[in-house]
Formats: sequence, C-alpha cells, structure tokens
Amino acid sequence: MSATLDFFYDLGSPYSYLASTQLAGIRARTGARVRILPITLGGVRKQLGTTMPSGAQLHYMSRDVGRWAKKYSVPMSMPKAFPAKVITSLRVCVAADLEGIGEAAMHALFDAYWGRGEDIGDPAVILAALDRRKLDGERLLKRTEEDEVKDGLRANTALALDRGVFGVPMMFVGERSFWGNDRLEFAEAALKDAHRQELEA
Repeated sequence: MSATLDFFYDLGSPYSYLASTQLAGIRARTGARVRILPITLGGVRKQLGTTMPSGAQLHYMSRDVGRWAKKYSVPMSMPKAFPAKVITSLRVCVAADLEGIGEAAMHALFDAYWGRGEDIGDPAVILAALDRRKLDGERLLKRTEEDEVKDGLRANTALALDRGVFGVPMMFVGERSFWGNDRLEFAEAALKDAHRQELEA
C-alpha cells in the first residue's frame, strides 16, 4: 500500500501520546506508511490566536486520558511538570527523524513524559529516556543546536498551519483530516479506502 498517514503531534499533548501508541497497529493492519511530524502546538496557537484549555477542561482531560490509557492498556502518569518546556525534546525528535529514527525518539520521550511522569524539559531526563531505548541521547541532544534541526521544527509547524492543523494529534490521509485520538478509527478506515481505490484503479 502506498497510502500515507501524516501524524502531527506535540510531546506536551496527552492525546498525541495516546494516539502514538496505536500507530504500530494501524501500520500492521493497513500496510500504510506513517510519517510523524513533531510541531510546536504553542506556535500554532499563537498564529491562530487560540489559548490553552481552561481549568475545567484540564480537569476533565486528566480523567479522560486515564480512561483511554486503560482502554489501550498503556501506562499514563500525569506529569508534575505540566505544561513542560518541550522545545528541546521536539528538536530531538526532528534530529532523530533526520537520522531515520524519529519514531523511536518520539516513543522514548512520550514514554518518559506521559508514561513515567518525568520532566522532559530537563536535559538529563531526555538523555536517560533516549538511552533507555538504545538511542544515542548525547549525540541527539547536541544536534538540537543545529540550524537544520531548529529550521526543521519551524518548517513542520508552518506545514501544519498550511494544512489547517489547529490541535494535536491531527492526522491526514491525502487531504482528509482527522483531529484527535478518538478519530483514529476514521483515519484507519480512510487508509483502507485509499488502498481499495488503488486496487480498483
């Protein structure tokens, strides 16, 4: 199958974390290529003039993500450092993607932040999280100061805005967009539909 799922995410988003845990299953069931795209949700909000969720929304979210984690049988720990300063971690993901290991780095940092409740704004935590996954944390952290990496994160965020992203996770199958962890089944159905259309062409 040549269909591609574009997955826009921010490490600070619990719903991005939850959705990321399902990507392997979607790939296995559909044969689709998954392209992961780390962005700065803060940058998107700034451009769109939107704000962080309210206190009531955050309270609801803290309970809701627990329900989804139980459904997916994945760990979930609300971090003490929330929201965390995730810009360095996002740059690590861009650097890792340039080396062909972006998805592994994403999972390592999501696991540290939302699975273990650690502060991924702390370079020592980032290093440990990457090393646990047998990634070269020291090298990837050094790369976060490279212009190519910084520009890559800016480019991903600009692409997200161009494609109409207003929140994360947001997924695209062609031009069809799907916002939120709870829309994964629709994204998967679109991938299967794209495959079916290719076979009939």
